[in-house]
Amino acid sequence: MIAAPYRLSTDPAELQIDAIHAFLGTSYWAAGIPRETVARAVANSLCVGAFHGDAQIGFARVISDRATFAYLADVYVLEAHCGRGIARAMVQRLQDHPDLQGLRRWLLFTRDAHSVYAPLGWTPLEDAARLMQRHFPDVYKGVAS
Repeated sequence: MIAAPYRLSTDPAELQIDAIHAFLGTSYWAAGIPRETVARAVANSLCVGAFHGDAQIGFARVISDRATFAYLADVYVLEAHCGRGIARAMVQRLQDHPDLQGLRRWLLFTRDAHSVYAPLGWTPLEDAARLMQRHFPDVYKGVAS
């Protein structure tokens, strides 16, 4: 739960793709991501936005089969609004979502926000050697954003 003047919404119609793209396009994990890619990702995910008045100041999304697995991605809060529990509230809202109950595993990648996730039950992988990836870090280079 976050306090006024902040509010959370899972209504896709309220999400501001331009605001989400503006942040993600400069983030360490999605630098240069095209707006079209952000729009497609949002449309195909379960999302929550954080708002201060009419301005979207935070975002988080889950990619899931809604049966066994969920991947938490793109969690951010604009710097001017950090330190108010907004990121944790967004993650909690997604974890509590009725479509995401009874899942066997959730995953996320984070470089620096472990303290946000740990109080919500997230722990480091016990056996990271089991995790594999296909990674294309330059996929957005040369694509119009």
